[in-house]
Amino acid sequence: MKKDIEIPKVENVFLAVSQEYNEAFKSNDQYVYLINNKDVDLEMVLIVSKGMDKTRETSVMRHKIEKLPARSAAKVELMLEDLLSLDNYFKVTFFENNRMFEKEFVLKKNSLKEGALRHIDILNNRGILIK
Repeated sequence: MKKDIEIPKVENVFLAVSQEYNEAFKSNDQYVYLINNKDVDLEMVLIVSKGMDKTRETSVMRHKIEKLPARSAAKVELMLEDLLSLDNYFKVTFFENNRMFEKEFVLKKNSLKEGALRHIDILNNRGILIK
C-alpha cells in the first residue's frame, strides 16, 4: 500500500534568513522569509516552526499565508538572537494546483554568521538561503 502513495517533491520553494537594520532600535534583526521561486502561486501556506537543542525547546509557532504569488517572498517571523543558538525546524505545507506539498527546512544553530551571508536577489538583502 505504501508503494502506491505518491509524495510530490517540493522544488523552487525556499526559506531565507535575512539580516535587516532596525532603525527604531538601532540594531540588526533577523527575519525568516518564505520564497516562492515558482511560476505558479502557492495557496493556503501553513508554516510550523520550533527551535530546540539537547536541553532547551521553544514553543511551536504557526503561521498562515493565504496566497504567495509566483516569484515572490513573504516575511514569516522575527528570529530573536537566542533562537539562533538552537536548531530551528520549519515545516511548510501548501497547495499548488489543488495538490498538497510539504517540506521541512532546518536552520542549523549558529549558521547565521557574517561569512555565510550572501545577497538574495528576491529580498534585495543579505542573508542565508535554506534549501
